[in-house]
Amino acid sequence: MTHEPAAMPGRAAPGLDGGSGAGEDLREVMRTARSIRRFTDAPVDDGILRRCLEAATWAPSGGNQQPWRFVVLRSPEARAAIAEGARGALEVTQHVYRLERPAPDDRSSRARSARAVFELHDGAATVPAAVLFAVRHQRGATPLLQGASVYPAMQNFLLAARIERLGTVITGWHVAGEAGLRAAVGVPDEWMLAALVVVGWPRGRHGPVRRKPVEEVAALDRWDQSL
Repeated sequence: MTHEPAAMPGRAAPGLDGGSGAGEDLREVMRTARSIRRFTDAPVDDGILRRCLEAATWAPSGGNQQPWRFVVLRSPEARAAIAEGARGALEVTQHVYRLERPAPDDRSSRARSARAVFELHDGAATVPAAVLFAVRHQRGATPLLQGASVYPAMQNFLLAARIERLGTVITGWHVAGEAGLRAAVGVPDEWMLAALVVVGWPRGRHGPVRRKPVEEVAALDRWDQSL
């Protein structure tokens, strides 16, 4: 059992106990739940992870079948598979986003972002905590439809972690590392790997997300008619 660092602030955001202002506080949690790629070395308490995973179980799923499984990865075998997946994912990331390791004296915002990406992938085997999200294959359902029965649970997990002051980032490391993860975890064939989320105490601060305005992504009745 690991323990939450004593220096960490209180776990619950004000008002999130269902009292006055809970809705406003939940909106603030969502507004500031940006991806975190730099973490301290402090371990994540098992009890905190359990609370976040419990929140994941409150998510909706098709027919309330709850065809999900959440696996906290700690074994050396799982860590090796995570590192393998991260190496493969980094190659794809560099190609898609034309990302290169910045020069040591490059202080631009792009360079800072790139360093965070490389640091996360380079240290994949030693991240504070990682959770594998899986969904059971349902005959006749498309992969996108089946995702609707696991990704809401993952979002609940992310928001619960933010309430706990933890940082998270969704990765695709389970794709390149699928064979190793399946072997290390013992994932049955009828289960699909949906995502791998890294969790830890942020090195730095949470802050507002940067997203397109709703006017650019929402429409009324017709695709080209603004809301």
